[in-house]
Amino acid sequence: MTGDKEIIHVFDFDGTLTRKDSFIELIRTKAGTFGLFLGILCYSPWLVMMKLGLYSNEKAKQRVFSHFFKNMSVSDFSALCQELASRREEILNQDVLIKLEEALGHDQQVFIVTASAAEWVQPFLPVHERLTIVATGLEVENGRLTGHFSTSNCYGAEKVRRLKKLLPLSREHYYIVAYGDSRGDKEMFEFAEEKVIVKS
Repeated sequence: MTGDKEIIHVFDFDGTLTRKDSFIELIRTKAGTFGLFLGILCYSPWLVMMKLGLYSNEKAKQRVFSHFFKNMSVSDFSALCQELASRREEILNQDVLIKLEEALGHDQQVFIVTASAAEWVQPFLPVHERLTIVATGLEVENGRLTGHFSTSNCYGAEKVRRLKKLLPLSREHYYIVAYGDSRGDKEMFEFAEEKVIVKS
């Protein structure tokens, strides 16, 4: 029962609103399948350690991001993100997208809380005053990507920390529905009143 609480919908992006990992697909869009394979192979020791819990998710992801996108101009990166989003019919999970659009149709607040960057998430989504993207920030200097993140990786507990900062009222004023698919959404699920586990 929601009572008089404001209903908020919180969606993970990769594996929830998408059927494919958008970061991997962004790399593939830039470097091709063979270039993607070589890059991932190069960083496989760190990626394996990450999977084993011996190396941080944030550091591993930043290494890979830097390898492919360091020194790329913001304008070229934006064009690449738009190119990726042109495949939205292939990449988006239409069933979950419908739930997002229904929430917006009822004038309910929607947050996309994701470890991906807003630059390539935004082009997939409708522009709406009630939709907010909470994402990993990318550092830019002199119009180019440095290869570093400007915020903490928006994953796990960081998702909840970032979301809390955006809620103007105390927690008891909200009824939160969280949509996710992976370990990275565990804390977000625990924070919510209702959880929707999306299976690919």
